[in-house]
Amino acid sequence: MKRLLAILFSVIVVAGVPLRAETDEEVEAHKLVLDLTGAFTNDGFKLRDGHWTGTVKPREHALIAVNLYAGNQYWFSAAANSKAKKIAVDLYDETGRPLTTESYNDGERASAGFSPSSSGQYFVSVSLLEGEPTTFCLVYSYK
Repeated sequence: MKRLLAILFSVIVVAGVPLRAETDEEVEAHKLVLDLTGAFTNDGFKLRDGHWTGTVKPREHALIAVNLYAGNQYWFSAAANSKAKKIAVDLYDETGRPLTTESYNDGERASAGFSPSSSGQYFVSVSLLEGEPTTFCLVYSYK
């Protein structure tokens, strides 16, 4: 009985501990991207729950696969900490072909708007065009 209680207690303790705490750089990038997406929210877009964080180096891309639905409008927004001088957000179809998007770029913050004509898997690329290796955060809005 004591062994069963010890196992249950350890499962409860482990379940309550986050797998990985966010770093200060991730929190900073998340705050910056949420400031940017406020403009889209004012335009009727809903912010999707969740976000992606990662590290990007100069002239490299971070790719995130997303499922999009025809008839919806999307804005993908990313922000990086102050080590980034200029980032970019681009979209690709399932074959890797670049897509034409509306774009916004403010140095360390960037967005790409897109309305798919067919539902399916797409890829969002976050690139560091100028600056030092940095942490970024990506979110998206839809309507």
